[in-house]
Amino acid sequence: MEKIGITKIPATDLARWRLGVDGGRHNWRYCGEEESENRPLSTAEKYFLGFPTDTPELPTPVTYLGAARNGLSFYQRLQLEDGHWGCDFSGPSFLLPGMVFALYIAESEIPPEWNSEMARYITRHVNEDGGWGMHAEGKSTLFATALYYVCLRILGADAQHPLLSKARGLILSLGGAIGVPQWGKFWLAALNLFSWEGVSPVPPELWLLPDWVPFHPWRWWVQCRVVYLPVSYLYANKSAMPLNHLLKQLRTELYVEPYESINFHANRNTVAASDLMQPHSPLLKLFYAGLSWWETHLRPDWVQKRANEVVRELIKREDENTSYSCVAAVSKAFHVVAVYFSDGLKSPRIAKHRDRIIDFLWQGAGGMSCSGSNGVQVWDTAFSIQSTVGAGIALEPAFKNTMENALNFLEAAQLKGNLDDPYRQPRNGGWPFSTRDNGYIVSDCAAEAMSAVLLLQEQCGFRKVIPDDRLCNCVDSLLLMQNTDGGFASYEIRRGPTVLELLNPAEVFDSIMVEYSYPECSAAVLKSFVRFRRHFPSYRPSDIQAAIFRTRDFILNAQLADGSWYGSWAVCFTYAIWNALEALAAVGETWHTSESVRRACGWLLERQMADGGWGEHHTSCELKEYVAHETSQVVNTGWAVLALMNAGYPEKSPIERGVKLIMSRQQANGEWLQEGIEGVFNRTCMISYPNYKFFFSIWALGMYEDKYLQKEEKGY
Repeated sequence: MEKIGITKIPATDLARWRLGVDGGRHNWRYCGEEESENRPLSTAEKYFLGFPTDTPELPTPVTYLGAARNGLSFYQRLQLEDGHWGCDFSGPSFLLPGMVFALYIAESEIPPEWNSEMARYITRHVNEDGGWGMHAEGKSTLFATALYYVCLRILGADAQHPLLSKARGLILSLGGAIGVPQWGKFWLAALNLFSWEGVSPVPPELWLLPDWVPFHPWRWWVQCRVVYLPVSYLYANKSAMPLNHLLKQLRTELYVEPYESINFHANRNTVAASDLMQPHSPLLKLFYAGLSWWETHLRPDWVQKRANEVVRELIKREDENTSYSCVAAVSKAFHVVAVYFSDGLKSPRIAKHRDRIIDFLWQGAGGMSCSGSNGVQVWDTAFSIQSTVGAGIALEPAFKNTMENALNFLEAAQLKGNLDDPYRQPRNGGWPFSTRDNGYIVSDCAAEAMSAVLLLQEQCGFRKVIPDDRLCNCVDSLLLMQNTDGGFASYEIRRGPTVLELLNPAEVFDSIMVEYSYPECSAAVLKSFVRFRRHFPSYRPSDIQAAIFRTRDFILNAQLADGSWYGSWAVCFTYAIWNALEALAAVGETWHTSESVRRACGWLLERQMADGGWGEHHTSCELKEYVAHETSQVVNTGWAVLALMNAGYPEKSPIERGVKLIMSRQQANGEWLQEGIEGVFNRTCMISYPNYKFFFSIWALGMYEDKYLQKEEKGY
């Protein structure tokens, strides 16, 4: 008898899931019994689904390089057929509900196998108090609990199920859904579970302003801009799906008082204390008051109509520029809903959007999750190459084909040409975070991918699949991304002033309004420029040299008083220090030559744990101060020892203790087991990068023996 889950839909047979790959796209499909028998699970699929991989036990390594080889012997089995590495890039609790809500509102079928596995994923991450956190390892919040509760009800869960009863009790104890943060209000309003009168203004007329206006949306950080663009259409048109029986029930379940008696307008800025991270500034409150007056008393109908037209065209342009995949999952879901309301159920654009939803869904041992974007394909592949070269084993026969396939993927993923879009950063020759269809250049992704290509084609002598002129194009685009402070931001050059953060409306995220120069992004670009200059010294030498000097100075100036750097894209200080020290070493700043580097090394050594490893807790990101993890982590340990080795730290003992810790955690088949969550964005949202435990461990082990011990033996 098939097991029945919370939604009363039979659980799927995990052995029948298969992962299709096309141009980096992921397509998890539930096969019939005959097809699944005819196409056995690959090693990668077994690994992702939690089955024994049946990989052989490897000879016990007697050297660190042997352990690196064992690690890559396992890890290369996870490489997918087009040359990239895939993974479960999930964590934030607002991702999966958004996709479910988009499908539900847009009258799109949720296949029963998705339904079952999505519900299983959600129930797997519930906290002991009955709620869910902002991310998979977070304390319960109203935002996450309300979204997951509604999501489970849409998926078919009964309100009287013990899990939902407990979750509902928590929601009501926190004041009810009236206190969900702004993004939660957006979704509940679109579902007709919250009145748009209770949503603070998101006027599309902002897009009609001249571009020179300091707060024009084109000046916002792209991940903020592309969410508020479709939401502005929904807000202006008060778009909401029709009430049905389920929604009427939910109205009675989510609130402390009867729905009809709630004064939504008076609760526009109500946010549960459990959720509030960024209170509204006095300037934002004044801004909202002015916008409300504008909407109520001043706005001519023709202005609203024109704003609607402009926003619809901008949404369409974004869809086409990203092949309907959008830059990330949140904007993707809101785009689906906006296009549904603007173009209708039978619109060809809705069909294209539906076709791309599966790109974001990842089937794993614990259920079906939603990735933060359509994957991490370029990012992880670039580091997989760099770690293999850094370990000194890229040319070994056992691994050479793996590297060739990875290089071919980077060739296919490179961005070619710029877009006819005045709001988009020039991107020709760069690389995105995930796939070419995603369409957005990212500074550190482009830099790390270019470094990987240079290492294979120029340093290791692999066949040149990416011509020199396309690498030059990448350099040209990266040079255009350097900010006035010498650093590099993520997607675009910085366009707006920091004071715009006073208009941050999201309540649960930090630093979302404008781009910032980041030590990690800056370090990646600096390293890539140094490598490029080494092999192409005659191409724009003065421009590259000036950029290197300015980036170096930015990194040094970003160092904190205690010797560390704050990391914005992974957990946290150890990640940033590794990036900074590797970049500084590339320009000759080492333990022997730089006081800044010595201070950073001292910071790391003070935090080495008793077992020789390093372990940093994700709350470091939120608090902006170092918080030790309960146990050492192989990923943090890998960053720490790589940082010390790049810095040329003169004493072997602490580094060797670290690599021994990494080696001790390795399994007999060469793999490492999953530990704490690795990534972060906007300070509060943790996200998984499960391949980090592989390539940073391989890199640290191989580098220690292949380069560090050899240098020590030679006396330099």
